[in-house]
Amino acid sequence: MQQINASSSSSDEEDDDRHNLIDQNDRKPSSTFHIEDFNNFASRFQFTRFTNLISKFQKRYLFALLPLFFIIVFYFISNYSTSRFNLSPLFNSDSDSRTKESELQALYLLRKQQSGLLKLNSIINPNSTEEDLKSVLFNQISLNREIQQVLLNPHRKGNNLIEPEYDFGNDRCRTVDQNLSNRRTIEWKPKADKFLLAVCVSGQMSNHLICLEKHMFFAALLNRVLVIPSSKVDYQYDRVLDIDHINKCLGRKVVISFEEFSSVKKNHLHIDKFLCYFSLPKPCYLDDERLRKLKSLGLSMSKPVPVWDEDIKKPKQRMVQDVMSKFNHHDDVLAIGDIFYAQVEQEWVMQPGGPLAHKCKTLIEPSRLILLTAQRFIQTFLGRNFIALHFRRHGFLKFCNVKKPSCFYPIPQAADCISRVTEKANAPVIYLSTDAAESETGLLQSLVVLNGRPIPLVKRPARNSAEKWDALLYRHHIEGDPQVEAMLDKTICAMSSVFIGASGSTFTEDILRLRKDWGSASICDEYLCEGEEPNVVAEIE
Repeated sequence: MQQINASSSSSDEEDDDRHNLIDQNDRKPSSTFHIEDFNNFASRFQFTRFTNLISKFQKRYLFALLPLFFIIVFYFISNYSTSRFNLSPLFNSDSDSRTKESELQALYLLRKQQSGLLKLNSIINPNSTEEDLKSVLFNQISLNREIQQVLLNPHRKGNNLIEPEYDFGNDRCRTVDQNLSNRRTIEWKPKADKFLLAVCVSGQMSNHLICLEKHMFFAALLNRVLVIPSSKVDYQYDRVLDIDHINKCLGRKVVISFEEFSSVKKNHLHIDKFLCYFSLPKPCYLDDERLRKLKSLGLSMSKPVPVWDEDIKKPKQRMVQDVMSKFNHHDDVLAIGDIFYAQVEQEWVMQPGGPLAHKCKTLIEPSRLILLTAQRFIQTFLGRNFIALHFRRHGFLKFCNVKKPSCFYPIPQAADCISRVTEKANAPVIYLSTDAAESETGLLQSLVVLNGRPIPLVKRPARNSAEKWDALLYRHHIEGDPQVEAMLDKTICAMSSVFIGASGSTFTEDILRLRKDWGSASICDEYLCEGEEPNVVAEIE
């Protein structure tokens, strides 16, 4: 198992930093910290709304607000006591500077908590959900505990920490009820002699899987058997997907390989109509090289024809009727170009379980070998309760920075976001799926800390004959295949208690699809630093 070692600063550096902090802040607190702030804060908590809060939620949540009062009392009493009686020998304080630093930090945190409590007041309305309130309360409880630690830092021995006094129960990160019984579905009953060839060319494997899923929807609408692309022009899908699983779930033959299609058609491999969903930037998003590869399979075809004006950069929202009017033909063999970017009945297609009627949890899922290998890895290294993190970095900086807001976060900010989710999930370990360099993951590991303890970031280790969790891949000669390893990563992430994804990544979106379909999606699942913007963004080149 590959665990990234955390690094720590020297004690001399810590003393220098502490000295500098006191030099800059050892002055009378700014006048912006007024008693009027607390009066305004109190006036906003109207009695009637507060009564509604009590009736709507259990009274134990209100105790989250009490520590603010006690901390303020503790702060003033401690100042008064230490001014009249010298208690430093009793608490064995190292220096006055530590006390002053802690007090300044506590003042800052108290103001931060005040802001959070004002936010709590603002969301108390008839449209607020219990989960909204729980989330805000939990954040304030965490902040309150941090304030306690700061105030007690100068007066304690060793590294003893105060444990939280509040608990939301074991369902804090419970799984989401997807309500699959109310799915909107259609039957896929293809005619045995009518075929649809899927053509997927955009992006990498995750994009192709989404494209393939949409082709399945089109095939069901058009009552056709779907032909999986050949590995000579696309990925080797049978290495990562369970193709037979799809047919078993539907109870009939709905999907076949290109080799099986070739056998059925024998020497007459001809595409009767090649239709393009997208006309721009090129019809079917195909260049001449892709067309040559298709023809190298022995396929004869006419020129691809767009059915309408549609730009990949600005796809229109389409309905089933639109698809039927343009793609429903009587020809035996139909090919449809890449539809990864197609926006057809999005809410219907993206619902948990998908738009097709079937008897399984999901249709497109990893092969049996990959599923078993993922289970064995989890049993070996992670255990039942773990967080999975998809930390996309390679090529993501430029991609994210053209978006508003950017989705590329500095590592210290990312570590802070991850630590908050870890505290909420109460998980002892994080599975790290990443393309980041060791320099980045090493820094990330050193900063992901909870209650003074680093949380291990675990990556899949290199092949080791002494370890047997990956024996199935080795035995079937598919170890080291990049697509197999990527699907294994997805599967492990999909089985986690809580998942943190990368916004804008189709790899993450495919994991979220699996989690929804398998019923493993948690109410704590989120994109990395969701709701936050990067605290610094580089200029566009």
